[in-house]
Amino acid sequence: MPSINRSIVTLVCAAAITTACDSSNPQPTETPTRTQQSANAVTVLHNARIYTFDRGDTVLDTGSLAFGEDGVIEGIGDNEAMLRAYPDARIVEADGRTVLPGLIDSHVHLYSLAQSFTRADLVGSTSKEDVLRRLVEFAETLPDGAWLLGRGWDQNDWPEPVFPSRRDLDAVFPDRPVWLRRIDGHAAWANSRAIAAADRDLAGDWQVEGGFIHRDEQGQSSGIFIDNAMRFIEQSVPPDRPELIRSALDMATRQLVSLGLTAVHEAGANRSVIDLYREKIEAGKLSVRVYAMADGINETTAWLCEDGILEDPSGLLVVRSVKLFADGALGSRGAALLEDYSDEPGNRGLLFLQAEELQAQIRQAVSCGLQVGVHAIGDRANRKVLDAYAAVLPDFPDNPGRHRIEHAQVLSPADIPRFSELGIIAAVQPTHATSDMYWAEQRLGPDRLAGAYAWKSLAESGALLAFGSDFPVEQVDPLLGIHAAVTRQDLEHWPAAGWLPQERLERTAVVRAFTLDAARAAFMEDQTGSLEVGKKADFIVLDRDLMRVPADQITAVRVEQTWVDGKRVFLREPTP
Repeated sequence: MPSINRSIVTLVCAAAITTACDSSNPQPTETPTRTQQSANAVTVLHNARIYTFDRGDTVLDTGSLAFGEDGVIEGIGDNEAMLRAYPDARIVEADGRTVLPGLIDSHVHLYSLAQSFTRADLVGSTSKEDVLRRLVEFAETLPDGAWLLGRGWDQNDWPEPVFPSRRDLDAVFPDRPVWLRRIDGHAAWANSRAIAAADRDLAGDWQVEGGFIHRDEQGQSSGIFIDNAMRFIEQSVPPDRPELIRSALDMATRQLVSLGLTAVHEAGANRSVIDLYREKIEAGKLSVRVYAMADGINETTAWLCEDGILEDPSGLLVVRSVKLFADGALGSRGAALLEDYSDEPGNRGLLFLQAEELQAQIRQAVSCGLQVGVHAIGDRANRKVLDAYAAVLPDFPDNPGRHRIEHAQVLSPADIPRFSELGIIAAVQPTHATSDMYWAEQRLGPDRLAGAYAWKSLAESGALLAFGSDFPVEQVDPLLGIHAAVTRQDLEHWPAAGWLPQERLERTAVVRAFTLDAARAAFMEDQTGSLEVGKKADFIVLDRDLMRVPADQITAVRVEQTWVDGKRVFLREPTP
């Protein structure tokens, strides 16, 4: 598919990310002050407003940060004192700009983001017709008969918010298999050619545990597959071309650093993806830290149990966690609820694992000394996971703990204190609230909103919050998450008082959840997450003070520089 390769090469330099294509270009802000031999030993970032996020939340109004060639912070303090301490340092002039620790996204799908650059982009589509138009345009880049893959549609954003049908796709693509993942990744839409590729007859009245096949009145698949039912089609989808996904991964990491992300937690990766990250490290092409979770109890987890935690010598890749699933997503009505969906009586969602099996899977991972993170969206799923942790964890007092619930989206108020009591981290995504707020009450009814997206309630109960985005389900930009957590509003400042405004958080707590607390959720708080002597020089330089700008201007802040391990991995080119 040479045309797709060309599009990726073009997008690497221009795809909706304002970034320099060559971050190694000479930088006019650097001025060595002594001999060339000594200039590279220590670098001093000079004259910045530095928010350290150390234990005392120290802020330096006019400070400097010194770090060595090993990427470790050697000193931080007043401008003049730091210049006296390091007279031969290379100076990087910050010109009074704001410096924060590098931002950390505690729940992402980095490999899926890379894949998204090779598929039809359906994010923001406003109707079925809009989806079909985009697909027709994308299909022009494909050879005859090749699968047409895409992601990002959301029926909740359409004039008629109902699931589409295979017939909608068949009318335009009668001869090409089409497979389109929903925005949340927990549902997919197929045409008849894709359905025919399944390894069993999908008609009838049977269902798979943890999944649902929508069918018409004749018992034929309508083309919509929920959660575990997607596997019948997925196994026939051709694998990604290695050279294509490598280029797409480079593009994805460029986007991350351009937005101030210095580390991400990959929520589910198999051995081949982990090997790809190691390949990128060996080639010097991975510019962010990746904390990866194995994707379930499988051969990847067995490998970790046999060989032990993976900590790449570069410090850029750690694998010591396992990702499990308890339920699906709210938008596709797969989240497991204690009571029926308000907009679909008789449906309480999908519970992927029975209590005994969930406990057995947690036990297997914990017995190997691994951390566990369980996807749970609905209040029933969250309760089942908390119950499982309560049953299993006392048997393993030597396990390092810090187990997590990924999303913790809809909670029974009675379960909120249990996070702190059990030591469970809530890895939550603020932009899920501002994406879902337009229709969440229809799904849940007003009463269940009391425990929905309840970040402040969790924090006040003593739970540790680690913030993230879940990209590519949501956009990559962490400033969108900071804005959502602070305001509970969309970018049009709606609703005026914020949605469920009692759950808003103070700005310092929000940024800490994207820095130090996210690092703590990955056992990395001694290396990163704050700017302190002995830690890694992972930091960002902003064009204005994120901690002081009015809340409605948070998303207008721009990252000018991103540094990882004391190396500048992104420099924004000046606007002409």
